[in-house]
Amino acid sequence: MIYTQEDKIRFFKNLQTILLILLFIKIAGFFTWSENITITRIIKILTRVSVTFLIIVIRNRIVSRGGSSAISWKFGLSPLLYVAYLTLGLISFWWSTNVGYSALQWFMDFESLVFAYYFIQCFILLDNYFPDAQIKLYHVTGNAVFLMILVFLVGMYINPDDFYRLTHGGEEARLGGFFMNPNELGMLAAVGISCLIFNLYRNHRKVWTIIKVGLLLWALVLTGSRSSTIGALLIFFFHIRQNSNLKLKLAMYASSLLAIPYAIQKIIVKENGGGLEEVMSMTGRLPFWKALLTEGLPNEPFFGYGFMRIAYKDYFQGVHTYAGQMTHNTFIQVLMNLGFVGFTIVLFQLFFTFRASAKEQVSEKKLLVIGMFIPILINSFTEFGIFGETNYGILFYQLIIFYITMKIPSKLSLAEDIKLRIRKKKFAWLHQSFDNQLKRIKS
Repeated sequence: MIYTQEDKIRFFKNLQTILLILLFIKIAGFFTWSENITITRIIKILTRVSVTFLIIVIRNRIVSRGGSSAISWKFGLSPLLYVAYLTLGLISFWWSTNVGYSALQWFMDFESLVFAYYFIQCFILLDNYFPDAQIKLYHVTGNAVFLMILVFLVGMYINPDDFYRLTHGGEEARLGGFFMNPNELGMLAAVGISCLIFNLYRNHRKVWTIIKVGLLLWALVLTGSRSSTIGALLIFFFHIRQNSNLKLKLAMYASSLLAIPYAIQKIIVKENGGGLEEVMSMTGRLPFWKALLTEGLPNEPFFGYGFMRIAYKDYFQGVHTYAGQMTHNTFIQVLMNLGFVGFTIVLFQLFFTFRASAKEQVSEKKLLVIGMFIPILINSFTEFGIFGETNYGILFYQLIIFYITMKIPSKLSLAEDIKLRIRKKKFAWLHQSFDNQLKRIKS
């Protein structure tokens, strides 16, 4: 059979679409789509397990069309320490105050790790063996996030009761509803912005990209998330510094500076939502954190209460604070559930992840990792975070870890080399040089 240029374009366009859909479904699996907890758990289990199975199938399909399954590592301490963190979490089942809950959280994190491993492998394989495909991680991730946020932007008009969450005694309505914590949804919007901006660098459908970024910014404002707003501003200033066009830099600086007063007044200070006093107390979190560290931690200082457990009962309540099931700070969460031993592992894991990011030689990859890391790290100081209860912030962090540490070996074994040659010969039409028609691949 003779294949044409259009066949090649169609193959990679379909592959890009499949990767986008799988990531979209994976992200959707973290949302609470039903008030019935049984239905929610069934949806989450089915979507997560099925998507992870499918991404393994897709990765194997890419390999069979002219790639190698061999993988090597650079800066291997980052993924190794993350595995050590999960291993300690698994061991903690022995002393967990609720083994069922700890096991549920752990297996969801582990399943997410498996998905991230194979998902990133797809892009590593494409970059190395199919470079003309031009399927970019930032494009797929940004569009998957955009589609999810679009569900909420449409939903707030169709069903505002469910897509809005009333806070501060009903005085403030925040996008997210019972489906997702508004701060977490704001973080998701910020991640989408950080990814889609890279399409502007390569002049990919500029007008449509600007519209997408604008809608994500609108959604971010509607969530009323202070931490995510700060993250988005940092992302913009970060990208402004990378731009070599002086006029564009000045315009972006001016726009950002004009937006700051609005952000402070309407989102950060929130006159109708507690004002400056609420901000200074981190919306009541500071007393809760103090109680956790002074009243809760001394009871189990070294190994904690068990994976994702912060007290002997389901809720921790200090002498003068509210009751809480999670700490609203990913680092204090680790201290409480895995003690100082787990906290030390996490700190070193973060250090080596930062180190790997700083030493990354490919500028595009480095910028993407930093851009994604800004919102999820800021969110980690006030919400579930990258080491907290299962959430898509953990998924994005796992993607970052594998993206900067996984690579194709510089030299394949004899057996792998022979397999690779056979596969490339069988699918030679996918490995021939492309002309400018490939640039017509659309999202």
